[in-house]
Amino acid sequence: MSKNQKIIFANGGYYHAYNRGVDKKIIFLDEEDFWKFFNCLRDLNNETYYEERLGVLGISKNLMRPLKSSDFQELGDFIQQQEKLVEVVSYSLGPNHFHLVLKQLKDKGVSNFMHRVSTSYTNYFNKKYERSGVLFQGVFKKIHIDNERYLLWLIGYVNGNIEIHGLGKASDYPWSSYQAIRKELRSFLKQEGSGLSKLSVLSGLDIILSQFGSVEQFEEFVKMVISESRAKKEMKNYLLEED
Repeated sequence: MSKNQKIIFANGGYYHAYNRGVDKKIIFLDEEDFWKFFNCLRDLNNETYYEERLGVLGISKNLMRPLKSSDFQELGDFIQQQEKLVEVVSYSLGPNHFHLVLKQLKDKGVSNFMHRVSTSYTNYFNKKYERSGVLFQGVFKKIHIDNERYLLWLIGYVNGNIEIHGLGKASDYPWSSYQAIRKELRSFLKQEGSGLSKLSVLSGLDIILSQFGSVEQFEEFVKMVISESRAKKEMKNYLLEED
């Protein structure tokens, strides 16, 4: 679907969600910021609003306090019991932007999830760095992925995004889903059950698990997407737009 077409969110549909800092400014200044956004992706993805349970654990609305070891089992069990708004199939957090591949499960799930995450992270960021105003460049950008081939390509693109931009090695980058997907695929192929922890952001990986017969196949696929994406990026420098 074209980015210029109006998006109608539907349950069961896959969507690419993206946003970046206003004026392309950095939105993750240190490791704590990455963890905060990661926690938002995990903790705000439930139909039953999250504040009541987090309050029981003594965690403030904007999640300023890091989780203690005693919290993990209780919070993990709670998260597993919740009805999710979306499935987060892949993610990548760059210095000034983020990419998500989402599958909507509940009516208005994508919109509500993205609003919660953006609002919570902005409140945290503004309080921590003593600033005010908007953090992100408008409402998040989104596109409906209505073709399985494009969906798989997008998954490769998101997991390889940091390397596409020349900011590091995709396989080593801690703030994308690349390493977790490899772990889950390895466990799936060995029939060892899920390799994801109860506190994982990811779910709904069937589309990936059914397509790759080995971890190496997935790695090679991501490498191919990285190579193609970088080539297209470089080619733009030599192309003129047609009228």
